Parts: sequence; structure tokens; C-alpha cells
Amino acid sequence: MADKDLRSIEYGKMEELILTLGDKKYRASQIYDWIHKKQADSYGEMGNVPGSLKRKLADEGYDIYTVRINRVQESAADGTRKYLFELSDGNLIESVFMRYEHGNSVCISTQAGCRMGCRFCASTIDGLARNLTSGEMLGQVYGIMKDTGERISNIVTMGSGEPLDNYNEVLRFIRMVSDGHGLNISQRNITVSTCGIVPKIRELADEELTITLALSLHAPNDAKRRELMPIANKYGLDEVLKACRYYYERTGRRLTFEYSLVRGNNDSDEDAAALSAILKGMNCHVNLIPVNPIKERDFRQSDRQAVLAFKNKLEKNHINVTIRREMGRDIDGACGQLRRRILHEEE
Repeated sequence: MADKDLRSIEYGKMEELILTLGDKKYRASQIYDWIHKKQADSYGEMGNVPGSLKRKLADEGYDIYTVRINRVQESAADGTRKYLFELSDGNLIESVFMRYEHGNSVCISTQAGCRMGCRFCASTIDGLARNLTSGEMLGQVYGIMKDTGERISNIVTMGSGEPLDNYNEVLRFIRMVSDGHGLNISQRNITVSTCGIVPKIRELADEELTITLALSLHAPNDAKRRELMPIANKYGLDEVLKACRYYYERTGRRLTFEYSLVRGNNDSDEDAAALSAILKGMNCHVNLIPVNPIKERDFRQSDRQAVLAFKNKLEKNHINVTIRREMGRDIDGACGQLRRRILHEEE
């Protein structure tokens, strides 16, 4: 699928394609500029590209696969925007646009649905529909930029899907969105999240990238983690943390650990002490997330006092920690909530 999506073709490959079609090499630069800097969605927008070349591309089956905004919900509380995008085959995916003092961030999807089964996440309830192409990931970023008229400076792959379960396309997306021929977003401003697919963490460590790795940890021991995350039945915490240490050794990039606080499950003083112990000595940052409740599960958010107590316990043990600013609570902010609601409304 990605092979015929012009938005998924890297710059060097675009040059090869244009030469193969018998045209001049510089035409690749023009087309790439239209797609990745001007965010063109069709051949009709490419004013300085000859019609003959556009016809050749179309005749060979090349197109810009649509990533169309289906609907947008904006938070009255903080201006966060939740986007539901419709793909060329009708699949629906989600993205989120957030404004911060340090710049605008987008959280994009890497799969339509997810097969990881994390119990606190709505994305995975209906399973995995399919992987996204790199072009469809870029299409989310470009669609939000066009809709808001604002520059994006940070990208997080924490929407629907497990990025490392779609490894090759996510890797191509990272290389393309950080390419100087495109948006040229610094890799240091790109975060790839994972629930803990150990072989892929190690493979990513060897790619010579400067991105941030964020591990969805959510528990201080294997028993509690297995209750929340099925992947923990395959890869134990010791193995996962060894892979994270390897990532730091290879890249020098500080690790981020995502920890969703669930009332009565993983938010006690004992949990904080156990978490401090397993992270001792690591160059890391813990991102505490009061869980965003979904109607299909009975998880409840830890109260403010418990969240602060947990944070203080980590700090006393010299763990770098912040409480994630809650955004989008009034607009189906949790991963997969909006997509799932719309899918089931249309049944």
C-alpha cells in the first residue's frame, strides 16, 4: 500500500521514481515540496509540476492517499483538539493537538486499533484493523497544521496503536518528518512510546536516532503489570528494563516511563517505593498520569492527594518525576475513546 502513496516515498526514492519515469530529477524536489512543505493533498494543487508527469504518475497507480478530517472536538477547558481522521479505505484513527508554552505538540496514531490489549485503553477493545503507512502518519500531522494554521514542534506516537508493532513504517515516518526536505522537525522532539516489545526496543536502539523512548510501565512489579498489560506475560519487567538500559547506553537519551495511576491498584506508598527501587540509578523521567477513565472498564482515577503523595515518594528517592497536565478530558481525550464511540454509533 505504501509503495504507491506519494506521501510515503522518501526523498531519495522519489528522485529514483521520477528518473524511472523519464523526467528530470529536480521534479522530485518540486513534488516533495508540494506534499511535505505545502501539504498538498492532490495533483491538482501542484501548480509547477507538468501535467504530463502527473499523468504518468497516475497511470502507474501513484496517488496521495487521503487522510481526511472526519470531525474535530475542541476542549472548552484548555483548547486541546481531538481529531478523528478517515483514511482512504474508510478506517478511522485519532490524533490530538495540544498547545504548550514550549510549542505545539501532536499525538498521532500508528495503527487503526491495537492488538496489545492494555486494560485501561479504549484503542485496543475492538482489536487491530491494520497498520498505518508512514504517509498516513504524516497526513495526520499535515492535516492538523492545515486546520490550525500553526506550526508543529513536537510529535508523540501515543495515539491508537503500538508503534513498535508497526516498526518499519514508524521508522520511515521518523526519518521523513525529520528530513530537511520536509518539516525538518528535530528528532529530539519526537517521542516513540511502547508497551514493552523488547526485541524492537533493542533494534530501535541501534538505528542511530536521537528520539525519546517512552515505556508504558504502569506497575512496579510483574504481577501488577500482568493485570494491566498482556504484553507483560511475554516480557518480564527485568527484561524490559534491561532493554531500556541498552537503549540509553546506545543513544545517551534519557528514558521516559509512563505510569498511569489507578486508584487502589498501583498508587500506594508501597507501589511508589517498589517503583523507586527498580528505577534506581537510571537516567530517567517518570510521567505520572491520573488514568483517564473509559466506560468499558471499572478503573478509577487516583485522587489528588494520592497522586501528590506518590510523586513526593519518588522525589524523596531521587527519581525525576512530573504529573502530566490533564488535557482533553471533556472531548473523549483518552486514546481510542472518540474512535470507538463513533464506530459504535454507526453500527
